[in-house]
Amino acid sequence: MIPVGELLERLTDGDVRALARAISLAEDQGAAAIELLRSAFPHTGRASIIGLTGPPGAGKSSLVDRLVTANRAAGRKVGVIAVDPSSTYSGGAILGDRVRMQEHAGDEGVFIRSMATRGHLGGLSRSTNDAIDLMDAAGYDPVLVETVGVGQDEIDIVRTADVVAVVLVPGMGDDIQAIKAGILEIADLFVINKADRVGADRLQSELDYMLSLVGPGDRPKPPILRTVAVRGDGVAELQQQLEARTAQSADPSNVTRRRERARARFLDLLRDRLIRSAVEGMADGELERIVASIAAHETDPYSAVDRALHGEEDA
Repeated sequence: MIPVGELLERLTDGDVRALARAISLAEDQGAAAIELLRSAFPHTGRASIIGLTGPPGAGKSSLVDRLVTANRAAGRKVGVIAVDPSSTYSGGAILGDRVRMQEHAGDEGVFIRSMATRGHLGGLSRSTNDAIDLMDAAGYDPVLVETVGVGQDEIDIVRTADVVAVVLVPGMGDDIQAIKAGILEIADLFVINKADRVGADRLQSELDYMLSLVGPGDRPKPPILRTVAVRGDGVAELQQQLEARTAQSADPSNVTRRRERARARFLDLLRDRLIRSAVEGMADGELERIVASIAAHETDPYSAVDRALHGEEDA
């Protein structure tokens, strides 16, 4: 195994293999991963993080592919994290996004990583932020994060990205979809993709109406853009809007979102470490005894948690 110091040096020098190995290490969440991420953190904070989320079939991967091309034309190194849904039982995922981005596979200025959610609610893998940091440290800017869906629990992207684009498509029960998803709160801009389809005008009208019902608040009204990703239509305007909004987000006076992101990440890590510490501190077989006791209604889960936190064995 490569020493952490050497791996970090190679990563910050732009070694693609070192970056791939570092992300794999981060996904394992071992002691070496924590040491690496601690060492890499001072090298982060330079990349713009752009999130794209939306229902399956909205054409997010095609849009990401076009945005990669636009950024490469401007001479930027681009990182892509494509987060796919995975089985909560096997951990398996389709991870098909790299198949749709094959034209960038041989480009050393593009790094694409597919990650599974591993059953984690919120639409993002636990290691997504770690992968973003490592790409940032390796000099990739922007980093595009494509997430799974816009369900009510799948809005972690707003606590990760500088700018969030919600991608919708005509003809998918859009009025119900948009209201239930709570996307008015997470979108910095909306993209109606496949806008050459019947129903695009109706979808835009519905979005305009719903946005008119939301008070002004602290955030400006999100623009609604139209694209046809497979043809490249509207992508230039989308790229301009994303660049303008990432520039605003990077303004030193705009600290609220960055603080909320830092708070969410800290609490997520703290929660994970506390759970892991509590489980690892249990005697052999104790976890299964607690589970069996709760299932049999011999003890309540709240008392069981209290005992676990205080290091007491279940009676």
